[in-house]
Amino acid sequence: MARAAAVTPPARRSTGATPGRSEAVLSRLQLLVTRKLDGLLQGDYAGLLPGPGSEAGESREYRPGDDVRRMDWPVTARTTTPHVRRTVADRELETWLAVDLSASLDFGTGQWLKREVVIAAVAALAHLTVRGGNRIGAVVGTGGAPSAPRRWGRTPDAVPVVRRLPARSGRKEAQGLVRAVAGIEIGPGRADLGGLVDLLNRPPRRRGVAVVISDFLAPPEQWGRPIRKLRVRHDVLAIEVVDPRELDLPDVGVLPVVDPETGELHEVQTADPRLRRRYAEAAAAQRAAIARELRAAGAAHLRLRTDTDWLLDMVRFVAAQRHARTRGTTR
Repeated sequence: MARAAAVTPPARRSTGATPGRSEAVLSRLQLLVTRKLDGLLQGDYAGLLPGPGSEAGESREYRPGDDVRRMDWPVTARTTTPHVRRTVADRELETWLAVDLSASLDFGTGQWLKREVVIAAVAALAHLTVRGGNRIGAVVGTGGAPSAPRRWGRTPDAVPVVRRLPARSGRKEAQGLVRAVAGIEIGPGRADLGGLVDLLNRPPRRRGVAVVISDFLAPPEQWGRPIRKLRVRHDVLAIEVVDPRELDLPDVGVLPVVDPETGELHEVQTADPRLRRRYAEAAAAQRAAIARELRAAGAAHLRLRTDTDWLLDMVRFVAAQRHARTRGTTR
């Protein structure tokens, strides 16, 4: 099913990120992000994910589900009522992004291309990060130029290309990172998502936030273990970018479809209800397997779609994480 979900109609594919289009999209994103995300994190500084933090905050009464390791024993002894010590996230942390720009991201049938939603997520995360004076960096992976031709006339593979953007603080530097990600051209083939995530483990860094942005169409066994390893040291957020045509096929008769990673073209008879049903069932099973693998890895999971208000989804997610922190839960 991994290949079937990647099959997409060619009509809405992007032929590349032109400078004019990239700048127009970025200007629109900056306006949207500033309007909706400003004011979201008012009050005490809080991180993007509900990690326990290390800076002491106020005490409050114990609630079922609170971590007993955060018991405030002096206050408990004085009041004879169990209290826990609230903590807030460390300041000046590093947030690292692993951004997957495989060829399958250069597609969309909704209001946005999947690539544009990826860039939008990067812009929103950069905006949230620099508000607290934190540093943000990224590793970006994409397909690349074909390797040397193989023997026996086989088509050469595309060698994945990875670009590292160092972590820096400040709004100007964050905007530069977003522009750098938006300016990267998507090459043919698929990025090595597992290897991309592994780059966030090398060299070892102090505890921070790691965000993986991808459509996660690669088999879970390729990226599940690297995310588990990353979760040992960092708070991990996985942002899954989805297009509606990856979940079900429309009834439009004979539909030419192309695999964006291999260029293979096929014609599909979408009028067949059994074919559409099998496709939808396989797609649902694939997405369930992705969610299951991320949950097993201990990563927070946010799904963004090209046909919905992705920024509203991000706002709800951050608000829910902050509410979870206020109630004393960590996941």
